[in-house]
Amino acid sequence: MKKHILPAIKITLVCLLFFSGIYTLLIYGIAQFAPNSGKGENIIYKGKKYYSNVGQQFTEDQYFWSRPSAVDYNAAGAAGSNKGPSNPDYLKTVQERIDNFIKHNPGINKAEIPSDLVTASGSGLDPNISVDAAKVQVKRIAKIRNINEDKIQQLIANNTEKPLLGLFGTEKINTLKINIALEGLK
Repeated sequence: MKKHILPAIKITLVCLLFFSGIYTLLIYGIAQFAPNSGKGENIIYKGKKYYSNVGQQFTEDQYFWSRPSAVDYNAAGAAGSNKGPSNPDYLKTVQERIDNFIKHNPGINKAEIPSDLVTASGSGLDPNISVDAAKVQVKRIAKIRNINEDKIQQLIANNTEKPLLGLFGTEKINTLKINIALEGLK
């Protein structure tokens, strides 16, 4: 019995020390090299505090629409819908989003709508949209704001975030940041 219990206790103590101490400090140290020391980015706009790393809801026609959320943008309940791609309820929801997008963006056909504008992310809190998702909204925004489409295309180019080290991830646009920049356009 001693032969099995003592090694088990030793390995438990080693794991406890490693995972609650050394590993935690290692990850904390790596986070110090991330933007804002790994604490996320806060944006104060018109006296209100926003978190740029948490999705915000934008559905008004004069803004770039954000990615749909399965949790209604509630960070306390971050999760996906857990419905598979063949689930009838899920397919109905996606079709409703497609129909709504086409209604607000006349002249756009179903094949032109990027998937990130009609499907929620795994966390339900994705703050970013793809470059294609931004570009497909240009005509609507330009018309409503009475702004030249070229200015909005330039705004998209200026707000496109490149992949990490040019390798990891895809180009993306933070919806909150581009909508704040859009408010600055005249």
